Amino acid sequence: MKTFIEIHALQNFAPSNLNRDDTGAPKDAFFGGTRRARFSSQCSKRAVREYFKEGNSGYFSARTKRIVDTLKETLEAKLISSKDFSSENLEKAISTAINCIGSGDKKVKVEKDKKNGQLKTDVLLFLSPGEIQALAAAIEKSFSDLLKSKVSAEVAKQITDAIDGKESKSRLTLDVALFGRMLAVMPEKNQNAACQVAHAISTHAVEREFDFYTAVDDLKPEDTAGADMMGTVEFNSACYYRYAVVDWEKLVENLQGDSDLAAKGLRTFLQGFVEAEPSGKQNSFAAHNQPEFVAISVRRNTAPRNLANAFETAIRVKSGESLTRKSAEALAGKAKDLQVAYGGDGETLVLNLAKADLGGFGTALPSLLDMLDKTLVAVRG
Repeated sequence: MKTFIEIHALQNFAPSNLNRDDTGAPKDAFFGGTRRARFSSQCSKRAVREYFKEGNSGYFSARTKRIVDTLKETLEAKLISSKDFSSENLEKAISTAINCIGSGDKKVKVEKDKKNGQLKTDVLLFLSPGEIQALAAAIEKSFSDLLKSKVSAEVAKQITDAIDGKESKSRLTLDVALFGRMLAVMPEKNQNAACQVAHAISTHAVEREFDFYTAVDDLKPEDTAGADMMGTVEFNSACYYRYAVVDWEKLVENLQGDSDLAAKGLRTFLQGFVEAEPSGKQNSFAAHNQPEFVAISVRRNTAPRNLANAFETAIRVKSGESLTRKSAEALAGKAKDLQVAYGGDGETLVLNLAKADLGGFGTALPSLLDMLDKTLVAVRG
């Protein structure tokens, strides 16, 4: 029996540029025949990961091309007494070890940055602290062998075994278990995600706006004619519908059956999904606006339900009406219609700061912490 935990949030951001496209404009999309504001699922997931990384680093992995520097810091003190040690040999051993990572002809390569000479991998590696430690231990153990012209198959296997695959997940972290990872050079080390996150879209149509700005040199002479710098920044203001779903059984499986760690990960994700914000252009706009409507559903014996079609017809408001409230009422109506049509067991908890008329949709609670507590009871009970 599948258990899905779904979270729906309505978040009305003040003027902002939270997630930019390649031209610097706010991302958008056509939906229901009108242009909508958008920020990507990748943007949402990164915000959640960064929000909870501080103080919980052991539960989160690092996506980086700069693994050589991390391994050098770890290994230098351990290998400095070795007869073969030198800074050059350490870099060579680490580079050779990383070049072992891969399957067949596809290998990770270490390259020197043309700008600063820093050694970096040619691809981003998404590795947990446990995997990095295991990789460092394998390099330390085989340091002398890695300096030879050819690496033995045994040493190469020790290196690749440091990274957990489908059969061994003891070193996987919450973010890899939740969001998965893809290592193109080692598909056997890939991890299927327990969580899916939708692109956030506005419940209403939007038009881009432009902010023309100027800056004046504080130390220039008294002549004030003209600006010393000028430009434009695109922005919008939108009420976003945000959605994500977590497969509880898959999350527990990804964490080797550790349901306590899975519960911690679920709570961390749900809280982060509500509280974390995209960071784009926030120094310029300070659009720190928390969701005023959140619904969390624990559902069984049915498929996941993204409620974006509640906004297929763009929400329009009259003077004096609340965009968030009207969007929440449309969302509740769509949820009830789908429940009547498709059924399924479940429980829905609602935080309704928008004071929307939900027509009996969900159980209202006074705070996010209450919602999280009751969600975990519903999942595990």
